[in-house]
Amino acid sequence: MRKELYSNTTKAVDRNIAVIGCGYWGQNLVRNFAELGALHTICESNAETLSQLAEVYPHINQETKFEQVLANKEVRGVVISTQAVLHYTMAKQALEADKDVFVEKPLSLTVAEGEELVKLADEKDKILMVGHLLEYHPGIIKLKEIVNDDQFGKINYIYSNRLNLGRFRTEENILWSFAPHDISVILLLLNEMPQELSAHGGYYLRQDVDDITITTMSFRSGVKAHIFVSWLHPYKEQKLVVIGDRKMVVSTGVTSTRANS
Repeated sequence: MRKELYSNTTKAVDRNIAVIGCGYWGQNLVRNFAELGALHTICESNAETLSQLAEVYPHINQETKFEQVLANKEVRGVVISTQAVLHYTMAKQALEADKDVFVEKPLSLTVAEGEELVKLADEKDKILMVGHLLEYHPGIIKLKEIVNDDQFGKINYIYSNRLNLGRFRTEENILWSFAPHDISVILLLLNEMPQELSAHGGYYLRQDVDDITITTMSFRSGVKAHIFVSWLHPYKEQKLVVIGDRKMVVSTGVTSTRANS
């Protein structure tokens, strides 16, 4: 763990956010909310991890039980970065406890559970936000500026590849784990929902957990899109291609390059 001293001189309106789950990605969230001056509580069941975080953030409240966080009236929002299989249950418990919720993708592992959470958040008048971080990435913001420019023309086709070797999941499949990034960016660029959608995949390492999927989407505007995701690929590749009737743009990782069509 990188040793960062937490400065309690950071000011915020309230320190009212709790981060639940402080593993690989959760520690990034802890750091960011601490830097914003909004972090109230770190909740982690692993005693060793929690002890390490306590050294870095000595002024932040520490908890091992999610129920204790939900019972704390000073906590107004929770950030859920636990195993994907727990996202639905923990998000539901937080909403029922009148907390705003930021949950890492995937929101849930079934459509029905996701729809239930959206409905519950609406009934409770609470924020329910999924951590689609790429929508706020400077590269994606620039990409949207490029495709919105009149010189780019009408978008005709989008495709994306998100490929890697490993981190294999045992609960959620590759579609739930990798594809939400690309789906969120494509919907952001087009500002519309697909009329038709299909996804096909295959599993090779674990029964019923797909390692590779190809998703196709068709939109009312006439745009077609496809997404190829895999964690069984010999090298890492992150590529998004947007083809317009005048120009095209290729985004690889955090950079974008343009070419005339």
